[in-house]
Amino acid sequence: MALTPVISHWWNTPFYLTATGLTTSLIPYGVGRGFQIDVDLLDHQLVIVTTTGSRRSHALRPESVAVFYRSVMGLLDDLGFPVKIWTMPVEIADAIPFEHDDVHSSYDADQVERFWRTLVESQRVLEIFRSRYLGKTSPVHLFWGALDLATSRYSGREAPLHPGGAPHCGPQVMHEAYSREVSSAGYWPGPTGGGCYYSYVYPEPSGFSTAATTQGTYQSDLAEFTLPYEVVRDAADPDGTLLSFLQSTYEAAAESGSWDRTLLERPAHHDG
Repeated sequence: MALTPVISHWWNTPFYLTATGLTTSLIPYGVGRGFQIDVDLLDHQLVIVTTTGSRRSHALRPESVAVFYRSVMGLLDDLGFPVKIWTMPVEIADAIPFEHDDVHSSYDADQVERFWRTLVESQRVLEIFRSRYLGKTSPVHLFWGALDLATSRYSGREAPLHPGGAPHCGPQVMHEAYSREVSSAGYWPGPTGGGCYYSYVYPEPSGFSTAATTQGTYQSDLAEFTLPYEVVRDAADPDGTLLSFLQSTYEAAAESGSWDRTLLERPAHHDG
């Protein structure tokens, strides 16, 4: 966020999936230099790679957040890429600044890899869903606040100013994120168990919460439809179950919000 220009709705900031884990993508550092941070969730290493050919790594293992933070910032300094960041975790209530967090120190390599493989399979289906839309749509990317894998569709109309309210997250962040009318869907590892798939629209039009959908249930406390991960995992047709949820909840948003579906959607599905 400090080193890259703002792209629509913070699309310059999320993580993206790779064949071994996650990446920040290339981050410019002035003219002629840049770096990226890759999180290898198979070999369990954080790797910083630079355009000058230098690289540094840090093993992912049980250790405090404070120790991990100091190590990563030290590696960037050592490579000649010093940066300053906001050290307060966002979208987390009662959070502790990174440099002071000696409380959280767990790392379960098996569960981390399982989570990543869930993201890989979820992204595959989300990309199919994304391909059905001709209007403005986001990449499938992992936002590091709530740690949700998401893709968003936009109607093209402006949205009312978002009220904000996410813990430790300035209102300007939400103002940019929700500056246009949006239908967003993805996978979230919360709030319990294996997480859930979700779908919401902002601003929420009348009739969205009561719309009939083929999958999922509207959660008034979250203001979104959700479908438990376990339901998709255990279904006879997991891909079809998830696509049905994504499509029907989007249609609920588009119909209740009077989106121009003829202009924004493909005439027929081309799922490949």
